[in-house]
Amino acid sequence: MTSVREVDLLAESAHAGQADKIGRPYIEHVRAVAAGLAPLGDELVMAGLLHDVVEDTHWTAEKLLAAGVPDRVVEIVEAVTNQPGMAYEEKIRRITADPAATLVKISDNAHNSHPDRAAQLPPDKRERLAARYRAARAALWPAARPADIESIVRIVNPSLLAELDEHRPATLAPSDAGPASK
Repeated sequence: MTSVREVDLLAESAHAGQADKIGRPYIEHVRAVAAGLAPLGDELVMAGLLHDVVEDTHWTAEKLLAAGVPDRVVEIVEAVTNQPGMAYEEKIRRITADPAATLVKISDNAHNSHPDRAAQLPPDKRERLAARYRAARAALWPAARPADIESIVRIVNPSLLAELDEHRPATLAPSDAGPASK
């Protein structure tokens, strides 16, 4: 089985020379996504490192499998990969069918939404992407465990914690509920 370190090196090689929307080396983005997934296990870390490799490089799912990337990691990567002609909203709905892919996309969304990154975009693009990412969170977050979302957001983009609190259902712990009715 391929280790996280080997997958990191594969991602670094695959994304060599690529820059993200704000001109930073692309590997920084995939490493940030993977870092948010670290508390959830190596399989998700690997998927985070590779989440854009099929979409944005010469690598295919078949090549990843041949390189020794675990089958489940490749499945997750395929689940988050854009499909030609598929609307973004449909992609998000498709992703929510796979709990692991949902977590990878939540981490990706959190990093893409980071205020430091958004501030470097032109205002019109920043506003358009912010609306798109908010809409995606509205579909992604209900499909995941709140504790997992919080874990990811605390690492990748703590500014989203307030938004996460707004999405939590209002529940009381049994000790907070007061005396039981008889």
